[in-house]
Amino acid sequence: MRELVVRRLGRVPYAEALALQEEQVRLRQRGEAPDTLFLLEHDPVFTLGRSARAENILLTEDALRARGFEVFETGRGGDVTYHGPGQVVAYPILELPPGRRDVHRYVRDLEEVMLRLCADYGVVAGRIAGLTGAWVGEQKIGAIGVRIARWVTSHGLAFNVGTDLSAFELIVPCGIQDKAVTSLERLLGRNVPVEDVTGRMAFHFSAVFERTLVAAG
Repeated sequence: MRELVVRRLGRVPYAEALALQEEQVRLRQRGEAPDTLFLLEHDPVFTLGRSARAENILLTEDALRARGFEVFETGRGGDVTYHGPGQVVAYPILELPPGRRDVHRYVRDLEEVMLRLCADYGVVAGRIAGLTGAWVGEQKIGAIGVRIARWVTSHGLAFNVGTDLSAFELIVPCGIQDKAVTSLERLLGRNVPVEDVTGRMAFHFSAVFERTLVAAG
């Protein structure tokens, strides 16, 4: 199987992670870097995808920044979402092999990673037709927004572990009006170490994408 280098970065400002992704994508497209999975948390930030609509941000950018949130426009697909501490963010920088060069399959595979992760904790998660992400009933526990350029992926998924869910009240998450957001800790009623979730997520990435995990040196 192809190797997947896993880099656990801890808590990283969004701008720094974005620059890291962009450089890694360039290297991967030139064949100068391996497939890599970045696992991290972000400082509080709202990010706007290519489909973001102004009405889905309920405060002005100045008001959000005054409350301690950064705001970034980004090249991923999707609308507006929130990232912050207690949320595991995964950025896979993968060259999709010829047999898997299907955007819809790639998104379904990312969902599968989160569904298996939920199952590890006894949480039954699934999909909702016409929407992306991982859902527990009508509540979203994991969001997806991706970019694929020359069949090299970037951006990825965000899985709510112990996230401050009140931040989602300042936006219409992913532009979906009638659905709620939840977290693993809210569902379980107990603390869940982010490090534990990160390790399990890496394992499920390796299984779903048929890769051998290699820790970054």
